[in-house]
Amino acid sequence: MTPSNLDEHSEEETEEKIKQFHELGLDDRILKAIAKLGWLEPTLIQEKTIPLILNGKDVLIRARTGSGKTGAFVIPLIQKILSNKEIHQHQQISGLILSPSKELCKQIHEVCTNLTIKCSRDIKFVDISAQLDLVTQQPLLIEKPDIIIGTPGRVLQHLKAKNLYLKKTIETLIIDEADLIFSFGYENEIKALLSYLPIVYQAILASATLSEDVLSLKKLVLHNPAILKLEEPPLAPPSQLTHYTLTAEENDKATILYTLLKLSLIRGKCIIFVNTVDRCYKLKLFLEQFGIPTCVLNSELPASSRCRAVTQFNTGTYDIIIASDEKALDEPHTTNQKNGKRRKDKESGVSRGIDFQFVSNVINFDFPLDINAYIHRAGRTARGKNEGTALSFVAVRERPMLNEIEEELKKLYDQENLFKTYQFKLSEVEGFRYRARDAWKAVTRIAVREARLKEIKQEVLNCDKLKSYFEDNPKDLQSLRQDKALHTVRLQPHLRDVPEYIVPSSLKMIASGIRHNKRKFNRKASIGTSAVKSKYQARANNPLIALKLFKK
Repeated sequence: MTPSNLDEHSEEETEEKIKQFHELGLDDRILKAIAKLGWLEPTLIQEKTIPLILNGKDVLIRARTGSGKTGAFVIPLIQKILSNKEIHQHQQISGLILSPSKELCKQIHEVCTNLTIKCSRDIKFVDISAQLDLVTQQPLLIEKPDIIIGTPGRVLQHLKAKNLYLKKTIETLIIDEADLIFSFGYENEIKALLSYLPIVYQAILASATLSEDVLSLKKLVLHNPAILKLEEPPLAPPSQLTHYTLTAEENDKATILYTLLKLSLIRGKCIIFVNTVDRCYKLKLFLEQFGIPTCVLNSELPASSRCRAVTQFNTGTYDIIIASDEKALDEPHTTNQKNGKRRKDKESGVSRGIDFQFVSNVINFDFPLDINAYIHRAGRTARGKNEGTALSFVAVRERPMLNEIEEELKKLYDQENLFKTYQFKLSEVEGFRYRARDAWKAVTRIAVREARLKEIKQEVLNCDKLKSYFEDNPKDLQSLRQDKALHTVRLQPHLRDVPEYIVPSSLKMIASGIRHNKRKFNRKASIGTSAVKSKYQARANNPLIALKLFKK
């Protein structure tokens, strides 16, 4: 921690031994919940933040994704409520947590659930970010839960509808991902919302950066705050996060990805990033032809679908998720341009903040458009103390951007040759190239369009809001269910298997092991191959095994 160059009070980094959770004055029920989560000791930002919040100080938290910011403000909020309940007998809304997207609200709700597992009868909280009718959520608010979680727009709607009254009860306001609040278009909502709060309350801002928007928000809500600024790179150190590049033109990317996944040269859970929504579905349809299951996440999906995709990925239903990381997601003001043909949900964000759990590998199938996009993507892995890898496919035309990103990261890490070259010999996998080329061509624009229409139709059928409509208009439901067959990519069962004759001789031993060993979830990151014979076991954790095996 370093002193801030701002006027407010700041905390300085000390060389003292890290305090344990039980030394922070927390309730035993919270400590038991923390132990159940497997949190052995507080992160640096938690150690510094929790005492300040418990002492009633306004705090501005600045730390990179994965540093434990959510726990840093949820733990003391729960502690304060438990302490107040010993004094006040009546039920009241004490805490308000605002976040820019529904996905992040859902994650905060899950953290609250996990941390109150031993005091669930005493602490009540509700997430109102879902786009349901206000009347539907009104009964939840009448019960006056201790903590309200929601987006600024949704909370303001309930305040205007008089479903919420916070003027006399609210004690703590928390704004998560504060650097995105204004960029997601919530500036007016925040200013209007503050008029519904009491004159005196404790405020906490949590952010990955100290942008101009954060400084503007700080002036609106904070009073003489402590500014906790972790002077650390935006990504995990090279000892924890390994960066690879692989030179590949458009026609070769699909072949390489197919080979890496089908031969399990990549271990663990993966996020594959592309630059457009259409590319999400093209890649999904491509991999489906080879029996590789994936799920898709992009800003055009309804909030329920996005949350479901994240949940399925985190729980292991899918080991691979394909995410569109459009520039518009990093600069949300541009999403409402008149020329845009497709409506995006401003409360959605793919690369920022979403808690993808235990991600071993990030694969940039499409190279990111700028340094911020790369940092946001690579930041999905190597979170906490877990290891991770980031593999980027780089075409010749993308080389200048790679050089620019590499120069910026050198300044952050003060290290040369941060990016390691992953040398993949396409000549060794000619059989894979032949299959991949035909499968990639089979995914036409019509196939992509029809796949997206099929997903939309499925969402319509599953939509709770339309159930009553379909009950009154059964013919409309029947016409949807009996819609004409969609143009889909023809699946060929034999493509699911990898015949031995197309596997390079250097990898046949590994391919044989794959056939006899069911793939298991592995939280340890690796881009390489798992050894199946004793002479390879010594190198089992080396992510460059595949490179060595490819060499003659």
